[in-house]
Order: sequence, then C-alpha cells, then structure tokens
Amino acid sequence: MTRLILLDVDRANRSMPPKPRFPAEMIASLRAGGMVIFPTDTLYGLGVDPCSETGLNRLFAAKGRDRRNPIPLLLSEAEQVDRWAGQVPPSAARLMDRFWPGALTLVLLADPGVHRAVTGGGDTVGLRVPDHPVPRALAAELSGAITGTSANRSGNPGAWVSAEEIVREFTGAVDWILWGGAGTSPGSTVVRMIDDRPVLLREGILPFRDIIDFLQKG
Repeated sequence: MTRLILLDVDRANRSMPPKPRFPAEMIASLRAGGMVIFPTDTLYGLGVDPCSETGLNRLFAAKGRDRRNPIPLLLSEAEQVDRWAGQVPPSAARLMDRFWPGALTLVLLADPGVHRAVTGGGDTVGLRVPDHPVPRALAAELSGAITGTSANRSGNPGAWVSAEEIVREFTGAVDWILWGGAGTSPGSTVVRMIDDRPVLLREGILPFRDIIDFLQKG
C-alpha cells in the first residue's frame, strides 16, 4: 500500500520547517527496506536506505533502471562524506564548503564498503548535501544518506506538478509519498573529480562556469 503525506509547507514562501518530523512507522519501514518519494531542492527523489539491499533492489525495479547505472546519494551533512568516499581531493573539499548545501553532486572514489548497487559496479559514488530539509532529515534517520535518484520511471522526465500524478505513477510500487509542492526545477550539476580537477558530467541548475571560476580564484 502506498501512503501519501502532505508536508507542512508555507505556500507563500515555498518553505517548510527546518527539522521536519516523520511518522515513526515510516522511518521503521525505510530501515527495513521500504521506499519513499520526497521533495528536494531540485526534482523529487526516490529514496531507500543505501545500506539496504532489499531497498536497493526495489528501487531498481520501481524505476526500471539498468543496474549498471550508479545511484547518487543525498547526505544529511557534509561530515558524512568520509563514510561514503574513499578520499576527498582538496578541490572537492573547497567545492563542498562553497556549494553545499546546494545543487552540486560530486563524484568521488567510493569507500570500499559502499554497496555495489549504489556504484553501479564501478569505483565512484555521487554525493550531495541538498538545500532542502526533507532529504537531509530522512538521511539523518537512516545511515546518514538516502538515495537521491529522481523519482521517475525510465523515459519519464519526473517533473511532477501534483501529488495525484505521482500517486498514479507509483501507487503500489513505493510505500510512502511525501508531497511538498511542484518539483519542476532542473537537476543538480554533476561533477567528477579527476586528479583534483573537476570534469563536468551533467550541467544542471548550477552553472559549471561558476565552479571553474571559484576554483580559479584560489
């Protein structure tokens, strides 16, 4: 059964409480392999505990995603990076200080303990601290991270404008839907760090030029 929760949102300011609270039943289900759709500062995310093999298997099935494609993670705070990344180059640390929380996903060498379903069988992991209280609060309740792939099936852009659209698309496939308003913003900018140098993988809401300019300022 899919359960819909309407989040407490200040419609005038498009904001919500800085520390949202979730039903204990929902957190328990996520820890046991459940799946949730939630708002972020970009698009809606499809979330499971990245330490749960059951949850990860369900995510791939619901999304219709090739298991060779890695799954980005949203962190509760920047201090969680060391749990998921094997190393953090100096330029990556500077970018975290400047652009997190925000719409920058950094692809770093993964810690050996990261589940292979998250890395797509590769040796890197995409990490981001979003500028939105819901995914950060969810991540804090789990393992310090929650999967942050966009809440869409393959071929669907996932720019949801109503809760009813998400319910129709995912009813029965996910356990929880947290609705906090239309999620139509572009996705995050994805940058891989190679030899302490940023390489653009996908440009999103944050211009890559801003990243380069910041690093060149020294």
